[in-house]
Amino acid sequence: MAHDFPLFGDFSDPDAGSELTRSAVLAAVEARLLATFGEPSGRAAVTFVGADRIEVLRFGPDADGLVRYATLGMAGAPMADPTSAVADPVRGPRAELVLTVRGGRDEVHRALAVFASTPQVEGLVVAPGGSLDLGSPLWTGAPFTSVLAAEPGGLVEDLELADPAEPVRFLPLLPMTPNEAAFKRVQGAAALEERWLKHGTDLRDPQRRGVPLD
Repeated sequence: MAHDFPLFGDFSDPDAGSELTRSAVLAAVEARLLATFGEPSGRAAVTFVGADRIEVLRFGPDADGLVRYATLGMAGAPMADPTSAVADPVRGPRAELVLTVRGGRDEVHRALAVFASTPQVEGLVVAPGGSLDLGSPLWTGAPFTSVLAAEPGGLVEDLELADPAEPVRFLPLLPMTPNEAAFKRVQGAAALEERWLKHGTDLRDPQRRGVPLD
C-alpha cells in the first residue's frame, strides 16, 4: 500500500522558465513514467550533501506481482565527463534508473537514490554496460550488492528534450551477485548477459541464486 512507502520532505520545486530547467525536465520525466506505468503506488525522496534531491517512485505490483522502482531527479542535469574542465549545463547524456523486483523490496529506494546521485557526487557517467556497486546488500538480506545498467528503450521509451539537450534515457538495472560482478569486470557485460540468457535467469527474482560462471 502507498502509505507503507516512506515519504520524505516537500516535493515542490520552485524552478520555472524554459523547457530545460531542472523542474521542467523532471516534470516531463515524471509524465513519461506515469504514461508508461500508471499512477505510482508510493514515492520517497533522499537528499545527499552537495547533491540535488533524488526521488524514487514505486509502481505496482502489477498482475504478475512485479513492482517497478524509478528514480526521478538524476536527469535534471546532464552527466558531465569527469575529464572536462567545465561542465556543460545543457549538453550531455541524461538518464533515470528503473529496477523491477517481483513482490517488491521498498528498502531498495535508498540504494537507487545513491546510484542516481553518483553523477553529481562522483562525476560518474552512467551508461549501458556500466555497473554501480553499493558495497552492501541492495536491501536487507539481498544476495546482490551491485547492478548492471542495461540498454534503454525496451521498458520506457526515451524522452526527447528541446535542442540542444540529449534525450533522457531510462536505464533498466539488473542486480548482480558479488561473483557475477567480478565476472563482469573481467569478461564484460555482454558475457554476463549471455550467461544469464543461457541459463534462463529471472533477473526480477529478489532471491535468485547467482548464475553458474564456470
